[in-house]
Amino acid sequence: MARELGRETIAVIGGTGPEGSGLALRWARAGFPVAIGSRDASRAGEMAARIQQRVGGGRVYGAENVAAAASAEIVVLTVPFAAQQTTLKAIRGALRPGQVVVDVTVPLAAAIGGRATRVLGVWEGSAAEATAESVPDGVSVVAAFHNISAGHLDHLEAAIDCDVLVCGDERGSKVRVARLVEALDGARFVDAGPLANARIVESITALLVGINIRYKIPGAGIRITGLPAAEPRS
Repeated sequence: MARELGRETIAVIGGTGPEGSGLALRWARAGFPVAIGSRDASRAGEMAARIQQRVGGGRVYGAENVAAAASAEIVVLTVPFAAQQTTLKAIRGALRPGQVVVDVTVPLAAAIGGRATRVLGVWEGSAAEATAESVPDGVSVVAAFHNISAGHLDHLEAAIDCDVLVCGDERGSKVRVARLVEALDGARFVDAGPLANARIVESITALLVGINIRYKIPGAGIRITGLPAAEPRS
């Protein structure tokens, strides 16, 4: 039924953290089946119960990361950069052709004790491209949701005033991710080109962190002006 409605099951890996739980909360309210993934299945279950309570039901459940990844059509990776590769190695065997992995990782220098206003150099070019080299053949990788504040996601009463820049090499995968963007009230999908452009999009997060600090605001976002329509381009 979920496939017929365009509401594929989403596994949020790292779903007990602020960003992951915020995305899961919004998608659950929109009617998507959501698996909360964590290294600790009990923590995942507790978060799933909290989300269900806030949205008044929904198909939300908690599981260990591997089981969560195996249960879904779309796998959203929301772990910190320092845990990215370890987590990918753990769930790699659960990934299968036809799945989309949405990488939300930002390689902030804070991962090694530096400033959150700076990004680290990644050998592959970006965190998303590193993910693409780590997943099995047939699994598509899309970079998205880097620039939405976790605080805004958690504030269900307010629309999200932010565009979502989506990078990927397969149009069909970006169409599937566009449905996830559209489920976030107020957010708009923007096709930001191939996966290689993720290195630019990821760095915007560090820029926004700096803006938050300077202006003493909780979550700056971005809007792209002049677009006649925001949809996946060929």
